[in-house]
Amino acid sequence: MTRRSALWFACFGLAAVVAGALLARMMQQNAVPLASGTWLPQPRALAAFELTDATGTPFTSARLAGHPTLLYFGFTHCPDVCPTTLATLAQLRKAPPLPQVQVVFVSIDPDRDSAELLKAYLAAFDPQFIGVRGPSAALAPLLRSLSAIAVRQNLPGGDYTMDHSATLYLLDTHARLVAVFSPPFSVAALSADLQRIRSAAAL
Repeated sequence: MTRRSALWFACFGLAAVVAGALLARMMQQNAVPLASGTWLPQPRALAAFELTDATGTPFTSARLAGHPTLLYFGFTHCPDVCPTTLATLAQLRKAPPLPQVQVVFVSIDPDRDSAELLKAYLAAFDPQFIGVRGPSAALAPLLRSLSAIAVRQNLPGGDYTMDHSATLYLLDTHARLVAVFSPPFSVAALSADLQRIRSAAAL
């Protein structure tokens, strides 16, 4: 290796170290410390998807843009986790820590969750909740984008239930995933974390 080559590699290595340090510093500055969730180092874009809401209107990522969104996967026959989470979110919306935040409930049980049933179910918690549904193939891109799981489990007697991720996903005003929250949820903890996000102007 010539002296010039060695000098070039040394300069390149120094530039890489400086760039890495600056990137790490920028990511640290943009990080929001959360007590009940995890802030992503970089926003994650969602894959394209085509579903419908409880009124039969097409629902795509465009409907998620323009305001922050709390998104949750579940089903109306869920015996405990889903209604508990929705009740928590209904309490949270009474004094929303993020202006214009919307709650989107995505059904993972299209065979039983008709549009009418989904609308009535969510109205019992908050009429402003948005219910979204679609066939399994149409749900798959959104599930994959959020690393979520939805698996049918057959029960004795011919009935079935759904095993699913109980994570709460926060999307920014560009419909990108920016934070995830894991159960158990509490109004106080979620409210505090969303206020931190608002104060940091991270959305």
